Amino acid sequence: MIHVPLRDPVKALVPHTLKEPLPGRKQGLLAGTTFMVKDLFAIAGHKVSNGSPDCYANARAAPATARAIQWLLDAGASCTGITICDEFFYSVLGWNAHYGQPVNKRAPDRVTGGSSCGSAAAVAAKMCDFALGSDTGGSIRVPASFCGLYGLRPTHGRISLEGMTPMAPSYDTVGYLAREAELFRKVGNVLLEGDPVYTGIDRLILANDFFRHEDRGAEEALWRALAGMGPVLPKAEATMIAGDEIDAWRNAFRIIQAFEIQATLLPLIQSHNVNLGPGIKERFALAAQVSFADAEAAKALRTKIAERLRALATPGTLIVLPTTPTLPPKRDIPDGDAFAEFRAKTLGYTCLAGHAGLPQISIPAAEAMGCPIGLSFIGWEGGDEALLDLAVSLEPFCRKAIP
Repeated sequence: MIHVPLRDPVKALVPHTLKEPLPGRKQGLLAGTTFMVKDLFAIAGHKVSNGSPDCYANARAAPATARAIQWLLDAGASCTGITICDEFFYSVLGWNAHYGQPVNKRAPDRVTGGSSCGSAAAVAAKMCDFALGSDTGGSIRVPASFCGLYGLRPTHGRISLEGMTPMAPSYDTVGYLAREAELFRKVGNVLLEGDPVYTGIDRLILANDFFRHEDRGAEEALWRALAGMGPVLPKAEATMIAGDEIDAWRNAFRIIQAFEIQATLLPLIQSHNVNLGPGIKERFALAAQVSFADAEAAKALRTKIAERLRALATPGTLIVLPTTPTLPPKRDIPDGDAFAEFRAKTLGYTCLAGHAGLPQISIPAAEAMGCPIGLSFIGWEGGDEALLDLAVSLEPFCRKAIP
């Protein structure tokens, strides 16, 4: 019998976590495994806080369970907990002013990354086998990189969003995290809907303008890791992806995300006068000021960005880049002004797949200064299964790189 962990050694769980596990079927592809879920998924009879105690106080119990959770239960996995997320998912740090800061088991003096911070912390600490989260601007990929995990942001729309709190619907995806590549693939086989576009990987584009990790040691470790994967990957072709336009690409994401928030989260926050933590409060204030004209201009640029990326990531072609431009920051960084530079740099890397609606995996490829480092592969639309197979093929190299 599966029991909810009696201890929460990495402070990954919300106060209103499950009292008893939701048991999965006795048979199925995921039978005998356990998972936890980010605090934005509906579970029948339970309330969702979206990282906010005020939101939780005003919420009603969900009448039905999110589709992604139900499919996992039907496949045999048991849900054992609800995890902390950054407040209203508006951060990539892994820090919540109300519920606390989960501990990164792989680098205890560093942040987990967010906003799926509790999900990543729980998987890294072996509290569960895998965990569900969401990825709008990097909320799966960043904690996957910082915590030494596998993480998938799927092709937009390939995993059901039913029963998940919306943030910026044109970017929102359900993603997940796992420690083992084979289980990572199995979870994807359960969750992914629609017809895959499956073909062999015969071309690898190296995003030359993104292989500029802030830490020299981390950059060298990634190059060594990539070189070691040579037997599995096609020979890399160095290409400039965004060049000098990366600031504009990042800003387009920021504007569109904020504009869509005006119709999703902002009305809830304003109607209940929600007490927002530092950094989050200022971000919502800025989101409220984004104009229709600003959003339309950003959307026009997004169309061009998507065309550029989709022309590169055709079936059989992958784009490879570091998942993040930095190692995880120290835990004492607040989500405020000091965090702004880190967030801006990170979103410059994570906005690519979101703009084009393409799938991206982060794999635990290397280590530097005691911190895991993620390497990412962006695939073609519908190429999620090929990415999951690639993760399995590359796992032996990842195990050599990270003890």
